[in-house]
Amino acid sequence: MSNNPSNITPEVETLASLCKKNTVIDPELYDKFNVKKGLRDVNGKGVLAGLTNISDIQSHKMINGKSEPCEGVLYYRGINIKDIVNGYIENDRFGFEEVAYLLLFGELPTRKQLNGFKELLASKRTLPTNFVRDVVMKAPSKDIMNVLSRSILTLASYDKKAEDISLPNVLSQSLMLISVFPMLAVYAFHSYNHYEKNKSMYIHYPNAKLSTAENLLRMLRPNKQYTDIEAKVLDLALVLHMEHGGGNNSTFTTHVVTSSGTDTYSAIAAALGSLKGPKHGGANIKVTKMFADLKKNVTDIADKKAVTDYLIKLLRKEAFDHKGLIYGMGHAVYSISDPRADIFKKFVDRLAHDKGYNKDFELYELVEELAPKAIAQERKIYKGVSANVDFYSGFVYSMLGLPEELYTPIFAIARIVGWSAHRMEELINVNKIIRPAYDSVAPSRKYIALEER
Repeated sequence: MSNNPSNITPEVETLASLCKKNTVIDPELYDKFNVKKGLRDVNGKGVLAGLTNISDIQSHKMINGKSEPCEGVLYYRGINIKDIVNGYIENDRFGFEEVAYLLLFGELPTRKQLNGFKELLASKRTLPTNFVRDVVMKAPSKDIMNVLSRSILTLASYDKKAEDISLPNVLSQSLMLISVFPMLAVYAFHSYNHYEKNKSMYIHYPNAKLSTAENLLRMLRPNKQYTDIEAKVLDLALVLHMEHGGGNNSTFTTHVVTSSGTDTYSAIAAALGSLKGPKHGGANIKVTKMFADLKKNVTDIADKKAVTDYLIKLLRKEAFDHKGLIYGMGHAVYSISDPRADIFKKFVDRLAHDKGYNKDFELYELVEELAPKAIAQERKIYKGVSANVDFYSGFVYSMLGLPEELYTPIFAIARIVGWSAHRMEELINVNKIIRPAYDSVAPSRKYIALEER
C-alpha cells in the first residue's frame, strides 16, 4: 500500500470516469443560456461584477462610438503606473513601500508619512517565537505557495483577534502579512533546500533599515550580498505585480471570500490558492522553461526562420509541453501592449548588460517580435497579442539567481498589497455575500430504491 494519501488506485480511476460521464455539459448549452465562460466575452472583456477605485486597466478606447484596442495603460489610484515608477526612480528610491502606501490609503505619502510607514512595516516584520522551527520547517515542500498558505492559516492561531473584521484590525493584520510574506517564502525555500536537497540552510533575519526588495535578497543569499541594480530591478518587479484591478482571479477570490465575513488569514490563503495556478501566477516559470527548450532545439537562436519554426511547433502542440501555448504572450485584458512589460523591459535590458546576458535578452526581444505573427498565422484571434509582464519577469528572476520555487511566491509578496486593499474595499463598501447564479441543465429523475438499481 502506498504512503501517498492521494494514491490513484484502479477504483479511483473507475470512479473518475463515472464522474466525468455524468458531469460533462454540452458546450452548445453555454451559448444557449448566454453563459460567459470564465466570466468573459469572446473579446476577453470581463463581466461587470463590482466597482473599485484602487486600480484601473485601459486597453480600449471609444472611437466614433466603437470600442477600439489601444496601448495598454495601468492606473494605481488614478495615477499612471509609468508616472509612479518614473517618479521614484528619478530620485533613486525604492518604490515598494511608497506604492503600497498609495494602494492601501489612496494617497501618495509625504516624506514624513513614508518614513513612518516604513518604520511601521519594519516593526511588524517579525514572526512568533519558534514559528520558523515549528511551522515553516515542518513538512518542507517544493511547493512554497502551499507552505505559504499553511503558514498564513497557522498565524491565525497566534492572533487573539483573528476573527475581528473591523477596519483597524484588518488593516493591522494586513500590514503584518505584507511585512512577513518575504520571510515566510524565503525561509520555506531554505527549509526545502536543506531537508529535501541536502543543501545548507540559512535563516538570516531582516534588516529594519532595508527595503522589502533588499531584505528579500539579503535573506535568500548565503552571503547576504546584492548589488544596487539587482535590488532596484527586483523592487520594480514587486511594484508592477502589486495590483491589477479587481477582476484578476486571485483578487476576485479575495472579494468573494471576504464577502462571506471570514477572517483575513482565510481570505489571503484563498487568494494564494488562486495565484499558484499556472494560468495565473505560475506563468513566468513556464516562460523560462520554454526558452530553455527553445535554446536546446534551435541551433542558431539568431535565425529568425528557425525561431519562427519553433514557435509554430509550440502552437501546433509539437514542442515543449505540447499545450499549444507561447508562454508570456497575450493577456486576458491587454491586446496591443501590456504597460508593465513596456516599463520592465528597459530595466531588464540594463540588468542583462550588467550580468552578461546580452544574447539571452536579444533572444527574448526576437521572440517578442516573432510570436504575434506566428499566433496570427495559426490562430483565429479576436484581439491583438503582445508580451505580458510574465514574459520578462521569469528572465529577471533567473538573472538574479532566484530559485524557480520562489518565482510565484515573489508574485504573492507583491500582490498581498493589492489583495489587502481590495479586502478592505469590500468590507467598507458592500457588506453583501457574493452569490452569482448557475442554471441547472440536469433533467429531473425519479429516485430508484437500492434493491431496484
